[in-house]
Amino acid sequence: MKKITFCLMIAGASLTFQPLQSSAATTSETTPVSKPTAESSANTLVLRLDEINSIDKSSLSRTEKKELRGEVKSIEEQLRENSGGIYLSVGAIIIIILLLIILL
Repeated sequence: MKKITFCLMIAGASLTFQPLQSSAATTSETTPVSKPTAESSANTLVLRLDEINSIDKSSLSRTEKKELRGEVKSIEEQLRENSGGIYLSVGAIIIIILLLIILL
């Protein structure tokens, strides 16, 4: 039984790595695509947040409001990731202050 599973594992591994070797020999001509700058993408995200905030939400259905909340959350997460700032929680700040008091 062990020999059969071992042979099947070896056969699967050899089939898995075969396409990688064949594609490594070929080269394709690709053109580099310029990425938008972080500032321009942040500006577009902020503009979208302003649009969402200016919408009259009283006329929207429950599902539309839920979709807008999800979109706002994702936009805010993207803005936090792109900001590059360091965020400390309240617990972390308390621990840092306690360590400073103890050490000094």
